[in-house]
Amino acid sequence: MAPPRWRGSLTAGYQFFLALGVLIANLVNYATAHASWGWRVSLGLAGASAVAIFVGALFLTDTPSSLVMRGRADGARAALLRVRGPDADVEAELRDIAKAVEAARRGEDGAFRRMATRREYRPHLVLAVAVPMFFQLTGVIVLAFFAPLVFRTVGFGSRAALMGAVVLGAVNLGSLVLSTFVIDRYGRKVLFMAGGVQMVVCQVAIAWIMGAKIGKGGEAAMAHPYAVAVLVFTCLHTAGFGWSWGPLGWVIPSEIFPVDIRSAGQAMNVSIGLCLTFVQTQSFLAMLCRFKYATFAYYAAWVAVMTVFIALFLPETKGIPLESMGTIWVKHWYWKRFVHDGKQSNVALT
Repeated sequence: MAPPRWRGSLTAGYQFFLALGVLIANLVNYATAHASWGWRVSLGLAGASAVAIFVGALFLTDTPSSLVMRGRADGARAALLRVRGPDADVEAELRDIAKAVEAARRGEDGAFRRMATRREYRPHLVLAVAVPMFFQLTGVIVLAFFAPLVFRTVGFGSRAALMGAVVLGAVNLGSLVLSTFVIDRYGRKVLFMAGGVQMVVCQVAIAWIMGAKIGKGGEAAMAHPYAVAVLVFTCLHTAGFGWSWGPLGWVIPSEIFPVDIRSAGQAMNVSIGLCLTFVQTQSFLAMLCRFKYATFAYYAAWVAVMTVFIALFLPETKGIPLESMGTIWVKHWYWKRFVHDGKQSNVALT
C-alpha cells in the first residue's frame, strides 16, 4: 500500500518498532534487575504489547489487492484514496491491480505449488528461502537475546552486562532511524553491501579478541579494555545490521512477489525466519560453550556468503512500482533465463 517513493522507509518501520520494543524490554530488565520480583515485571509486560496489537488490528484497513480479489472494487478505490490522498488519480493503479488479480485467478493450482513448480517463479522461490535464512544467520538475533551473557563472558558484571544490552538496543534503534533516510535514496543493494562488509569486519574482530584474550578453553580472564573493545565491535556489528539487513530483510520480500503468489511468498519468509529463530536460540549457548570465539567467525563466514549472494543475485528494486516489478527479472543477468520475453511480471500469465 506504500507509495513506491517511500515504500522502503515505511516497510523499514516494522524493524524499527521491533527494535524499539527490544530496547524498552532491555530498559525494563535493567531497571528491575535488583528486585526479586523483577522477572515478573519483565514477563508480565508482554501482555501490554499483546493488548496493543489486538486494539491496533481493529483499525487496520484491507489492502486494495485483497479487496479486488473479493470483488469489492469500490472498497479498493477508497483504500487507495485513503493512502494516496483524496485528490490522487488512482484509476491507473487500480486497473493494474485488477489485471494482476485477474491473472492470478486463472491459475488452477495453489500459490505454494505455483511458486514451487513453475519455472518463471524460480527467482521468487530462491529469495523467499535465502533472504530470511541469511537474515537469521547474521547472528544479530541471538546476540540480542544473549547479549548480557556474552558481555558477562568477557568480564562485565551482571548490572554492566544488562546495561550493555541496553546500549546494544539503542544502537540498533539509531541505525534503523538512519536507514529510513537512506534506503529510498541510495537503493537496496548499496546498503546490503556496505552493511555486510561492516558486519564481517566486526565479527572477525570479536572472534580475534576473544580467541587471543580468553583462549581456546575460554577460561582466561579478559582485561577490561579488551572487554570494552568487544562491546564496541558488537555495537558496530549491530549498527551495520540495523541500517542494512535489519530493515531490508522485510523490505525485499514485501516488494518482489507478484500478487498471485504474494501471500505464499510472505508466509514462507516469515515462517522460515521464525523457525530459524527458534533453532538458533536453542543452539547458540551450546555453540558458544563448544566453539567459544569461533562462533563469531562462523557468523562472519555466513555474512560474507550472503553479501556475495546479494551482489550477484538480487536486482535493485528501488522506486519500482509493485505492478511493474516483473521487469527486473527479465533484465537480470541470471534470472532472465527463467523469465523470458517479459511475460513474467506481476500480471502473471498462465
